[in-house]
Amino acid sequence: MSNVNANDIKEHASVIASCGTEIGKVDHLEGQDSIKLTRSDDEHNEHHLIPLSWVSEIKDGNIILSKNSEEARNEWQTL
Repeated sequence: MSNVNANDIKEHASVIASCGTEIGKVDHLEGQDSIKLTRSDDEHNEHHLIPLSWVSEIKDGNIILSKNSEEARNEWQTL
C-alpha cells in the first residue's frame, strides 16, 4: 500500500478505478488489508473484496485504485 492511511477510508466512499469508472462503494474494511464493497452496487447483489494494495490515493474522500475497472473486476474476490 502506498502512503495511504486505512483510517482515511470511510464507509460509502466511492471506489474509482484508474480509468475513472466507479466500481462500487466501500461497505467497510475487512481485516487489516482489504476493502469490502457494498453488494447493493453489484448487479448480482454480491460483496467483493479488494486489497488495500490496489489503493493509489484517497482524493476528495474517494478511493482511487491503481487498476482499471476491467482488471479490478477480473481480480477482485467475490463473496
